[in-house]
Amino acid sequence: MNQSTEKNAVVLLSGGLDSATVLAIASDRGYRCHALSVDYGQRHRSELHAAQKLADALSAKLKIVKLDLRTFGGSALTDDIDVPTEEGEGIPVTYVPARNTIMLSLALAWAEVLGAGDIFIGVNAVDYSGYPDCRPEFINAFEEMANLATKAGVVGHRLTIHTPLIDLSKADIISKGTELGVDYSMTVSCYQADAEGRACGACDSCRIRVAGFKAAGVADPTRYQS
Repeated sequence: MNQSTEKNAVVLLSGGLDSATVLAIASDRGYRCHALSVDYGQRHRSELHAAQKLADALSAKLKIVKLDLRTFGGSALTDDIDVPTEEGEGIPVTYVPARNTIMLSLALAWAEVLGAGDIFIGVNAVDYSGYPDCRPEFINAFEEMANLATKAGVVGHRLTIHTPLIDLSKADIISKGTELGVDYSMTVSCYQADAEGRACGACDSCRIRVAGFKAAGVADPTRYQS
């Protein structure tokens, strides 16, 4: 561990490659990790099963919060909209409206209860799908809001949102996670994985993941549907 004293941290854990790496980083930095996953009505539950496996493997306590964003829809992940299998332009239909804002708000609430001053999230602004809530500007704005809106912030216990992957390529993320012993065969990144967690190999997330393993020179442990 890189820190001399263990502190509580809330780590958003989707079950995917990036969040698994962030959990490993937070643990390596000496934090007592409280992993938070959100069952928001996404297309498949296999990523939640992956999150549980990852939390167990990395000795983190996992809490799953149920919040049905299918009530609003508006995304290929929460509505009857096909997941695109070809690269397009602009913000893709797999963007879930306000998802990171909602998830960070839940993490913030739990952090206050735990007395934790640190939240980790695996957003990335290099090899990603172009979602607006993965940008540094958003994270900085949310952190400022969090310190204005909470009892902890008002009494001087400043909260920090950590984004250790935000400037890394997917290859760099994979290399870092491999160095820390992350078992990427446990992770599910695909937007339309089947019940067993097998990837489609064609969606945007799958394409970025495949290219990342190739660029990192690391064998791809992803299980595919065909």
